[in-house]
Amino acid sequence: QVQPVESGGGLVQPGGSLRLSCAASGSIFSREAMGWYRQAPVKRELVAVIRRGGSINYADSVKGRFTISRDNAKNTVYLQMNSLKPEDTAVYYCNAFPAGRSDVWGQGTQVTVSS
Repeated sequence: QVQPVESGGGLVQPGGSLRLSCAASGSIFSREAMGWYRQAPVKRELVAVIRRGGSINYADSVKGRFTISRDNAKNTVYLQMNSLKPEDTAVYYCNAFPAGRSDVWGQGTQVTVSS
């Protein structure tokens, strides 16, 4: 299984924005749903989910600030992050949702929110 490739992270001031991208293999992207996850510093949490039918769910901590979308033609999932807060600092990953034990994780992309 080819690992997802996340990009778009960086250092941003509180209140700023970033757009993350995730290029996934067809075998992952064809699953029922894709998700963005984040890990800081130990616990990995689910941030947002988008299903093939278009339904979307967000963690309460990011509702109203983050937007997940997908481009099926490019096997790519995006996460638009606005009004970023220091507590959003984490390594962000994408994968199928739910991610199974055999699913390979990518390197992630670091998001740091700091003044």
